[in-house]
Formats: sequence, C-alpha cells, structure tokens
Amino acid sequence: MTDSAPQGTAEAGVSVDSREVLFERRGRLGVITLNRPKAVNALTAGMVGQLLEQLTAWADDDGVATVMVEGAGDRGLCAGGDIVAIYRDMLEGGEATAHFWSTEYRVNSLIARYPKPYVALMDGLVLGGGVGISAHGSVRVVTERTRTGMPETTIGFAPDVGGTFLLSRAPGETGTHAALTGAHLSGADAMFLGLASHFVPSERLPALVAALEHETAEAAVGRYSAAAPPSALQGQQGWIDACYSAEDAGEIIRRLRGREGEGSAAASQAADAIEAKSPTSVKVTLAALRRVKGRILDEALAQEYRVGLRFLEGPDFREGIRAQVVDKDRNPRWNPATLADVTPEQVENFFAPLGSRELDLQGVEPQQKGA
Repeated sequence: MTDSAPQGTAEAGVSVDSREVLFERRGRLGVITLNRPKAVNALTAGMVGQLLEQLTAWADDDGVATVMVEGAGDRGLCAGGDIVAIYRDMLEGGEATAHFWSTEYRVNSLIARYPKPYVALMDGLVLGGGVGISAHGSVRVVTERTRTGMPETTIGFAPDVGGTFLLSRAPGETGTHAALTGAHLSGADAMFLGLASHFVPSERLPALVAALEHETAEAAVGRYSAAAPPSALQGQQGWIDACYSAEDAGEIIRRLRGREGEGSAAASQAADAIEAKSPTSVKVTLAALRRVKGRILDEALAQEYRVGLRFLEGPDFREGIRAQVVDKDRNPRWNPATLADVTPEQVENFFAPLGSRELDLQGVEPQQKGA
C-alpha cells in the first residue's frame, strides 16, 4: 500500500504495504504480516488501527475465505505492545495510550467473533498484545519454537488484551500461576492452558500456509498438525492448584514457600518470581482474574481498560518499563514496596467505574478511513 492508497483494499495477488503491517490476498487467503521484525513485531497504534479496518473489510469480502496472521522475521509473531511508546506517552499524560488500547481491544473483540476462520501462526515469541491478536482466534497454531505468556506483572502492569479472560478459564489455577509469575510458556503449555488449538512442527508451516490459499482451514490444519509434546505445566497442576487457590496473594506466597514434597523446588522458584514483581500488579492481577470468572470477553476487556487507565496514573507501570526497557538496570523501585503494603482499598480503586471514559464494546463498529 502506498501512502496515498486507501487502507483495507487488498486485491487478489497484490500486496498492500503499510510498512509496519502488510496485507495481501493469496487465492482465497487474506494474509496479515506484522512487519517490525527488529522489534519482534511489537504493536503500535497505527498497526492496530489498520488491523481493525482490514479485518472489518475482509469479514464482508466473499473472495476471502480464511484470514491468517503471521510475524515477519524469525523471532516470533509479536512480542506485545510497543511499551517504549507507552512510556513516552505516560510522561506526557497517557492519552495516546488510552486511545491505542481502545482500538486494540476492539481488534481483540473482533477476532473472537470473526465470521471466518482466523488462523494465527504463534511461532516464536508471542507475548502480551501478541496473545491478544492470536489466542482469541478460531485456529491458533503453536510450534516447538513457541514461547508465549503474559509477562505484565514484570513491568508493573496487569494482563490485558483479554488475557485475564483467557487465563481465568485455564484448568484449575494454572492460569493464575501463569499470570502472577509472568512465565514464558511452551507451545504445549499454551495448548494446555487453552491459548492454542493446534501444534504444527515449524518445518511444516510453509506447506500449511500454501494449503490455506486454496483449502479450508480445517482441512489444511488437520493435515499438517501433529500431537503436541507433553505440557510441563500440566504435570505441575497438583501443587499449582493447592498453592494458588487462595484469595490473597500473601497467602499464595506462604503456600508456595511452605510447599513440601512434590513440586517444592518449583513452588519456591514461583514465589521468588512473584516477589520480584510489582506488589500492586500482583494483587490487582489476582483480583482481576477472580472478578472475570463467568464473564464474557467484552466484559473482561472493559475491566482491563479500567485497570489499565489506573496503571497509567500510578507509579509502578512507568517504573517497570524504565527498569526493564529504558534504563535496563533490572532494579525497579516499586511503590508500595511489598504485598503487605498494598491495601484492599488501593486494589479496589483500580476497578472503580470510569464514568464517561468507560470502554463499551457492545455494538461498536470500526471507524472507516476519513470518519
């Protein structure tokens, strides 16, 4: 796509180059390529806006039978949102980030209710926002190279893009473990958690993509998928369920520290990981997971939007990005500094209504170019 060409008008056999995200028609397959390989295809505001418009256009295009999303380069589908841009925006007030999330969450919602097969190639790194553009789809393909997860507590934030919805529905308390520790998970773990639907060895991906151009997604994925390796997370569910069933983050830590016998070493490592995170993020994340049980995705996204705007106003999100990405000293100074210092009232404030700023995804239609 040239700068002057209208977005969302990919013709058969013609690439539409918007630089950061590419759209192409190959036969009856609509291909989305996230095109920031040096940044592991991290999402920008411009990218999610273009995704929303193109997905909306293809949903009503009879010439497109299946939509597929992939990442440029060999490092992964998407490492999440562009948190450096978020950091800069926080220094200026955070309004651009709020708009970015509003559009991004609309993309997540649209993917979940997409009227055509939506195939996500979750090869390599798939973190944070990358989960949002893949794990809500109907066909979610992982490989032996997949490393996925929601690492938001590491940067003083909480899982969003529907991450609380997805992880709250995982078996037992395994989603709670994944959310609080922010651990990177294998493709097999992703399938166990419900973040993925098919395992395809990476060497078969080119053949799968070629088949999708002229076959149904069901037929193509059925031919090239294979049995997933064992999930390490599934093997740990016993001690995970026992430790994470508590309603209080401090009690979860105590159970992890006091674990004896099976899983004791892994439980101790999990406690270490959680205690290194933002205490506020840990408590808010746990509360978000508990609150979203039994809710639909759009309700989870609306809750995540509330929580996200509150994190923009507080100190830990900015401090977490500074420590991990900007200064890279890996020594965040959290405030409050311990779980005990985070009060129930502080946690509750993250979920308070936003009034006129609430995110309403019910019946929302994407804005067309020039609207």
